[in-house]
This record gives sequence, C-alpha cells and structure tokens, in this order.
Amino acid sequence: MLNSTTMNPSLQTIYVDADACPVKAEIVEICEFVNMPMVFVSSYAHTLTLPSTVKVVTVDNDKEAADLFLMNKAKKGDICVTQDHALASIMLAKGVITLSPRGFVYQEDTILQMLDARYISQKQRRMGGKTKGPKPFRQEDRQMFIEQLTKIVTEKEGT
Repeated sequence: MLNSTTMNPSLQTIYVDADACPVKAEIVEICEFVNMPMVFVSSYAHTLTLPSTVKVVTVDNDKEAADLFLMNKAKKGDICVTQDHALASIMLAKGVITLSPRGFVYQEDTILQMLDARYISQKQRRMGGKTKGPKPFRQEDRQMFIEQLTKIVTEKEGT
C-alpha cells in the first residue's frame, strides 16, 4: 500500500468517527505504517475490536456524543474521518483535515453546499417525502480512501 520509506508525522493525530466507518482496517494499516496516533470514537452501542496501537474512546449513546468528543479533542493539523457533513464543517473551521470514508476530502468552498443539500433532504423527509439514501459503499470508494489518506499523511510528513 505505502512505499517502505519511514514516515513519522509529528504531533498529528487521526480521529475517527468510528460507529459506522467502513475503512477502520485501512486507517489502522496506514497509521501504523507512518507511526501516527489514532483515536477511534464510538458509542457504547458499538463494540470495536482494534489492535492495541489504537486508542479507543467510548462515549454515551447520545446522538451527538461522539461528535462533541471529536470537536473538543481535534486540533489544527489533525485529521478526522467522518461521514457527517455537519461535523466535517466544524472540523474544517478548526483547521482539521477532514475526509469521508469514501475518500472525499471536505473543503471550505463546498461544505456549505453539502450542508444545504442535507438540510433540504431532511426537510423533505419531515414533510413525508422520500429521498435517496447514500449509494452502496464500493471497492472503488475504499481504494479512493486509501489513496487520499496516504496522500494526506505523506504530504504532512514532508512539511
């Protein structure tokens, strides 16, 4: 997956909104390779089985408990993996590099449009309408994630 050069992104941590994250193993593999600290955050309703190199934080089942933990702990220059557009927008404002498990790197110039689309869909559902759900997670999504995370951690290492 990565080349054999030794990398060590100093003082950078990757935070993972882990409840429904389909790329946990890929995150672990990449972060172990570059010796990057990992924090996986999930609710009590989810059991995570991860290697001892991973710090696992378990939070209450409250809807926003994991998000609140991530918002409070991540700092500028860290990385966050989440599918939650609202959390991504807050992380971007803090200077946290944020990407989805599909490999989409959230950007300041597109996040408002994504939040608007999310709001319109929620409003339509509350009025009894139907909206499309997310597309099925594909191998291409997994590969895109691996490529993007590898690019991010290797670029950070070079700075």
